[in-house]
Amino acid sequence: MKIAVTGAAGFLGLNLVNTLLAEGHDVLAIDRVPGTPPAGAHGDGLLRWESVDVLDEEAMTRALDGIGVVHHLVAVISLRQEDPLAWRVNVDGVGAVARAALRAGVRRMVSCGSLASFHYERRGTVHEGSPRSTAKNLPVYHRSKYYGEVELLKVVDAGLDALICNPTGIYGPVDHPDRLSRLNQSLLDSARGKMPAGVSGEFDMVDVRDVARGFLLAAEKGRTGHNYLLGGHRYGLMRSMQDAAELAGATGPRITIPVGLLERVAPLIDPVARRFGSESFAPAALENVAMSPVVDRTKAGAELGYEPRPVEETIRDLVTFFAAEDLLERTPTR
Repeated sequence: MKIAVTGAAGFLGLNLVNTLLAEGHDVLAIDRVPGTPPAGAHGDGLLRWESVDVLDEEAMTRALDGIGVVHHLVAVISLRQEDPLAWRVNVDGVGAVARAALRAGVRRMVSCGSLASFHYERRGTVHEGSPRSTAKNLPVYHRSKYYGEVELLKVVDAGLDALICNPTGIYGPVDHPDRLSRLNQSLLDSARGKMPAGVSGEFDMVDVRDVARGFLLAAEKGRTGHNYLLGGHRYGLMRSMQDAAELAGATGPRITIPVGLLERVAPLIDPVARRFGSESFAPAALENVAMSPVVDRTKAGAELGYEPRPVEETIRDLVTFFAAEDLLERTPTR
């Protein structure tokens, strides 16, 4: 089958393209940089690369001609209160791609949502029926990911067969060595012995390869207009860093910093961190850990057959990936 992936050069995009190619599909990889296949892409299928602006509905319609399934992954992650680009891409972009898919006769669209689009109470449980992120005081990313779903469902009402997958905290191999995801970068720093302290708290962590598999399962078995939470396992952030360091033969973090303390000092640190391009101390970033929701992935398991692998397996594979990419000075233990 001919399958398109928007945001193919991203972290999840790379792994989804790899999974599709390994299963023998012909893949149209869509992203901003033309002519360059995602690093590490491999498999038995055929890969074609095209640069298309997700906000250009006409161009997207032409690109999707003859495509059976489109996986829409493009998003701008911004923890600011307002970010016009993030809103346009995460809301208007979803609507444009959905309308293009309908006009092009695409059989099914799977759109990438986020856990952030659900509103949850501190240490509460999140499921597909939980309240959504509509409050104006929430970061633009949370709100835009929800309203992107609203735009998608408008096109579903017009006849498009589409659904949404909502991953939790994605990490694991394969990633781009020169621009690792935030969670992968933290684990690399720990595996290098450069993290003397870690943050208390737990978070739902899911292997990127399992999320990619979840998208394929959703395309095959998911119900039109439905959401599927693609969660992993609730795991201690401090423990994950210590695990990575131990596997790499390094000294992991020994000092635990309460997330509550970070929340209190964040207003002082955040402006400085932003000047260096980091949102690690943004209130929303710390809130994700402080809230520490329990993610109920029962629906994805029952309807899609989705089942994530253990955290320990992912961290082991990730450290092996770091070593293979010469990102570590030590030889990892097994």
